[in-house]
Amino acid sequence: MGCAKLNADAGVSTRPGELVSQVVFVLEDDADIRRLVQYQLEGAGYVVRAYPAVGTIVQDAERQRPALFLLDIMVPGGDGLDLCRRLRLNPMLASVPIIFLTARAGENDRVHGLELGADDYITKPFAMRELLARVKAVLRRFERPAETQGASSVLSIDTLEIDGNSMQLRVNNELVTTTATEFRLLDYLARHPGRVFSRDHLLDAVWGDARFVTPRSVDVYVRRIREKIEVDPETPRFLKTMRGAGYRFDLPKAKEASVGNTVGAATE
Repeated sequence: MGCAKLNADAGVSTRPGELVSQVVFVLEDDADIRRLVQYQLEGAGYVVRAYPAVGTIVQDAERQRPALFLLDIMVPGGDGLDLCRRLRLNPMLASVPIIFLTARAGENDRVHGLELGADDYITKPFAMRELLARVKAVLRRFERPAETQGASSVLSIDTLEIDGNSMQLRVNNELVTTTATEFRLLDYLARHPGRVFSRDHLLDAVWGDARFVTPRSVDVYVRRIREKIEVDPETPRFLKTMRGAGYRFDLPKAKEASVGNTVGAATE
């Protein structure tokens, strides 16, 4: 696609004044839907690689890391859920966002998709305008979290180091892979230690207008974060549940959080 047609929302900057199209991998066995999704995404400025089956999608993604995966669940030669699981276990691809496109509309199906690491879940039939809006919303989560704007970006809290600029998490000095949504939720909570946030507040702060998420979705993400930062996720030191109220990030006793070279947590 010519540069003149490139939508700024679908590009990333490499040099001042230059945009490069983001690559989206689409897994969809229905040929009509696959062609329509590809047409709409390319019209919005994305580069699309479309697949009717799982096939070589992982190997191709390792050679050309995409900005996003759009995965149907029920496809020949495997399924989108298993592929999502494989991607989240692949160090090269674990942080790439994933959106499911599926006819499975039940809440349990959505929660299962989130538990495997999906960032969004779109049920069929869907409007193309909605698809494009959701793609842009998920990709925006990879931008620098709003909480770090104008503030030192690194939070050092006991065994945790949360770098808002690079969107990287280290636990005991070891790099830990997170999805964009996991990172943004942890970053938001950690920059407001001691404050209790309701699930609805966190939905607004982290997900914005994403319509697929429910309060139960927040619980899924909190569980996944605890598995990455807590010694014992069942007895968390940092990310506490306040029954009937929501969640609170606690500083370990006798410890203080530092933001860059300053002591204390960032405020809103």
